Amino acid sequence: MPSPLHADSSAAQPPEHGTVDALISQTRQLRGGLDAVRREAAAPEEPDDARRRWHRALCDLAAHHLDDLGEHLGQLREGPPAPGPADAPGAVRTAPAPPAPPATAAARVGSAEWNLLTDEATWSDELFRLFGRHPEDGPLTLDELPSWLPEEDRGQLTAMVTGCLVDGKPIDGEFRIVRSDGSVRTVHMMGEPVLGADGSTASMWAVLRDVSELRRSREAVDETCHSLQRRQHLAEAERRLAVELQEAVLPPWRGSLHFPEGGTAQSDGSPGTLDLAAHYLPSASSALIGGDWFDALRLPAGQTLLSVGGLTGHGATATSGMAMLLGALRGMAVTGADPGPLMGWLNHLLDASAQPALGSAVCCRYDPATRTLTWSQAGHPAPLLFRRGKGRALQPPEGMLLGAVSGAAYGQAEELLEPGDVLLLHTDGLSPHSAGPITETVIDRLLGFAPRFATAKCAQECVRAVLEEFGGKEREDDACLLIGRVND
Repeated sequence: MPSPLHADSSAAQPPEHGTVDALISQTRQLRGGLDAVRREAAAPEEPDDARRRWHRALCDLAAHHLDDLGEHLGQLREGPPAPGPADAPGAVRTAPAPPAPPATAAARVGSAEWNLLTDEATWSDELFRLFGRHPEDGPLTLDELPSWLPEEDRGQLTAMVTGCLVDGKPIDGEFRIVRSDGSVRTVHMMGEPVLGADGSTASMWAVLRDVSELRRSREAVDETCHSLQRRQHLAEAERRLAVELQEAVLPPWRGSLHFPEGGTAQSDGSPGTLDLAAHYLPSASSALIGGDWFDALRLPAGQTLLSVGGLTGHGATATSGMAMLLGALRGMAVTGADPGPLMGWLNHLLDASAQPALGSAVCCRYDPATRTLTWSQAGHPAPLLFRRGKGRALQPPEGMLLGAVSGAAYGQAEELLEPGDVLLLHTDGLSPHSAGPITETVIDRLLGFAPRFATAKCAQECVRAVLEEFGGKEREDDACLLIGRVND
C-alpha cells in the first residue's frame, strides 16, 4: 500500500473509467436485487420468527457491504481529491473551518501518513470527519492517537504500530475511537511502512475505515443465527418429548389391537366380539406432532370402550393435554359411566384446565353380549358403519366441541350391530391436502370402501385398504384410524 506522497506515478495508472463504471453498474444491480430480497423479509411475520429475523439481519449486512463497495468504486472513479487553497505551500487560513459533520457514508474512509523523521502527520479531510475532529485542530500524531481509544483497545493499536515501524509488518486490524461528541466508532486500519532512501522506515501510510454499522450488522446476524439455532434445538427437543409422550400413551398401532393378558379378550374370535385394528398417520411435516388419539379399552363388565379424538395445537402442549384427557377418559370409563356423561366430564376437565384448549372426540361403548353400540360425540365426525357391502354415517347425537362452553350437555345414541359389521372411527386429519379443487369429501371416499370391507376377513385388512388410499399422501395434520369388525 504505497503512500500517495511517495509512490512512483509511473508505476500505476488510474483505472479506465469504463471499467469502473461497469463495476458500479453491476454493484447497483446487485443492490437492487438485494432490496427485493429484503422486501420479502419485511413481509408480515409471526411473533418471534427467528428465521425471518436472521434473514433480515443477513440482508442488512450484505447491504452494508454493497454500499461500501459502491462508495469505494465511486471514489476510485473520481480519483484523489484536489488540494484546496489552504493546502498550498505558504497559504494562510483566514477563517475557521465549519464544524465537522458526523461520519456518514461520505466520510467512512480516510487516509493518513505519519512522518517519523519530522514527526508530522497528514490527514485527509475524510479522516477528520471520521474522527469528528476540526481540521484547524490539526491531525493527531502517533503519540496522540491512543488517547482517542478506550483503554482496552490501546494495547492492540500500540502492537500494530510497533510491528509496522520496527519490523516492517503491514497493519490490518480494528479498534474503537471515542469521538469528541462521546460517540464510539469502530475503525478498521490498514497500513504499511514507507521506506526511505537508506532502507529504513521513514513514515507510515494507512487507510482507516469506519466499520461501525458493518460490525453492528454482523453482530445482528450472529445474534439472530444463535437465536434461530436455539429455537431449532428447542423445537427438536419438544418434538422428541411429544413423540415419546404419544408413544407412551397410545396403544400399539401396527397390526391388530390386543388387550392385556388376563380376562377375556375382545379379539379372541368369539361371535359378537370385536376384532380391532388401528393406525396412526403422521403429517407431511414431522415437526407437527398433534394431540390426536385412538384408544381401545376392555371394561370390567366385559364391554369395550372405543374412542378417537384430538386437541387443537401441536407439540408437547397438545400431546400432554391429550394424555391428560385420555387418562381421565379411561379412569372414568371403568366406573361404568355412559358415553354421554363421560363427554360432559371431559368438557369440564378441559374447560378448567390451566392450559385451555379445544378438542373433539367420539366415545363408543360396545357390549358383545347384546351387540349394542352406545356412543356420544363432541364436534367430531360420526362413526361410519359398513354392512353387507354398503356404508353410512351414524346419526350423531347432540354435542359441541370440548372446552367450548362450560356445562355443555352431550347426548348419546344406540346402534345394534350385526355379525360382519365394520365400524370405522377417524380424526379430521385423515384428509390429505390437495392443490386442486376437492370434488369428493373424505366421508364419501371412506364410504366407497364398503365393497372391500364386505369381503375382508379381519379389521387389519380394512385398515390396509384405507391406507392404500390415504397412507401415501401428504397431509397437513396427523390423523388416527380405528376399525372394529364384529366377529361372526
